[in-house]
Amino acid sequence: MARRSQQKDPESLRKELLELIRNFETELKNDDLRRKVLALVPAHHILRDLGSSLIPETAASARDRIILYLIKYPRQVIQGDELMVISGIGEWARRVRELRVQFGWNIATGVTAKEMLEEGEFDLSEFGVEKLSPDNYVLLDENQDKNAAFRWCRANEIRKKKMAVKDKILEFMLDNVGTPVTGEELRYVANDKTEWARRVRELRTEEGWAVATKNMGRPDLAIGVYLLEDTHQAPPHDRKIPDDVRRAVLVRDGYSCQHCAWNHTKWNKADPRHLELHHKVHHAKGGKNTEVNLITLCTVCHDKVHREEK
Repeated sequence: MARRSQQKDPESLRKELLELIRNFETELKNDDLRRKVLALVPAHHILRDLGSSLIPETAASARDRIILYLIKYPRQVIQGDELMVISGIGEWARRVRELRVQFGWNIATGVTAKEMLEEGEFDLSEFGVEKLSPDNYVLLDENQDKNAAFRWCRANEIRKKKMAVKDKILEFMLDNVGTPVTGEELRYVANDKTEWARRVRELRTEEGWAVATKNMGRPDLAIGVYLLEDTHQAPPHDRKIPDDVRRAVLVRDGYSCQHCAWNHTKWNKADPRHLELHHKVHHAKGGKNTEVNLITLCTVCHDKVHREEK
């Protein structure tokens, strides 16, 4: 059975470690390899104990120590080696996954964050770094989502189906309409296919599904979160608007309907509308996907405009 790290006084552990290192000078002169290795085992244990003792004793488990460390530095890029030190165990990566899957913490890996970055849903400038490595981790939201475990179970069912990646993602999002889901969940549903972020964007820009993110229509959402606002698809002529144009129009219009002033702060279950972009001059009449030809409307006003135009 693997030895568990023990939380003790950090200063006493430091002194023990220094003493062992000093004594190891003698072992280095010995030709017996195994004797050298065995002499280092206590130092290895003390080093782990020292790392885990940096967190208060109230965090008795490696999992508790990891999440306390991440909460202390939210939205900062944390190296895997840091979590290894603070956890005091070799299986720290499994504990990170448990925090995400079983306990609902929105912890993004460097791999997933990089894939969101490529699709414009992740801004590295907010994290003070120029690039991400696979062994980087970021706690994107300090609020725990206690319903995440149920979504991960459903995600596990969907990912096993013989379907296209985009269809799996859509099925999962339809199961969670109005509920924010993380990029890590969507990547898992897609069987860890690197294309998952691109498929999410296609659902919005090519098929007209109301998939919102912090950068695309919902500044109130946490970074790395996706939200299918409802099952209403935008009309075919309002699709394929470039994301940069869509974002610019929403920002210009203050994320509010330009007819009735509705915005997401007024959302409620009895009136589950969302924001869409409307072409002032339709495609059929030569209208283009430009900022000057687009206006932000809520779905209620948008439908009303189209009814009146018929």
